[in-house]
Amino acid sequence: MELRNKFLDFFMITLGTAICAAGVYFLLIPSGLSVGSISGLAIILSKFIPLAVSTITLILNVGLLLLGFLLIGRDFGVKTVYTSVVIPVFLAIFERVFPDQPSIMGDVFVDMVCYLFVVSVGQAILFTHNASSGGLDIVGKLLNKFFRIELGKAVALAGMCVAVCSVFINPDVKTVALSVLGTYLGGIVLDHFIFAFEQKRRVCILSDKVEELRSYIL
Repeated sequence: MELRNKFLDFFMITLGTAICAAGVYFLLIPSGLSVGSISGLAIILSKFIPLAVSTITLILNVGLLLLGFLLIGRDFGVKTVYTSVVIPVFLAIFERVFPDQPSIMGDVFVDMVCYLFVVSVGQAILFTHNASSGGLDIVGKLLNKFFRIELGKAVALAGMCVAVCSVFINPDVKTVALSVLGTYLGGIVLDHFIFAFEQKRRVCILSDKVEELRSYIL
């Protein structure tokens, strides 16, 4: 049973990773947006560094991965090591199978909206299995752990820096504004999916015997 649970755990992590990579390659890269993610930062850096987006993504992930492994925990670290390796692999496969992929939707705004929903589903799957897609998600997880910020808001906060930096590769104010807006909305959507996967209920008991009830429950 334990082996089966571990297999299911890593299967879901692989699925979440594949969803994130697909969203990045088919929606984020063709749109030219830099919605807060390590892949968005890789897109910016690829304009100045003669390396593929997949290679830059791997390099950036390794540095932040060490922080996650040391400050968040071994289980999170091991799983994120796996996703940090697998995401560039998926991106490399997509680059070979679908070279020079054009925008699927043909509209930057629609690409952004679709990207937000697709990647948020993948991120929510990863976070609910104590993993992340690496990069800025690790920064979000650190903010969540040490400052008690909700994961979606924490990831959005980290991603705002990347979104703002997109001005260096795209002077179009509209595109930069969409990147910043997309980062903010991405945090909201991510929290929505996380809460959907981990629903909780609060029960309020009205009674004159508060201390007795509290003692019994605790």
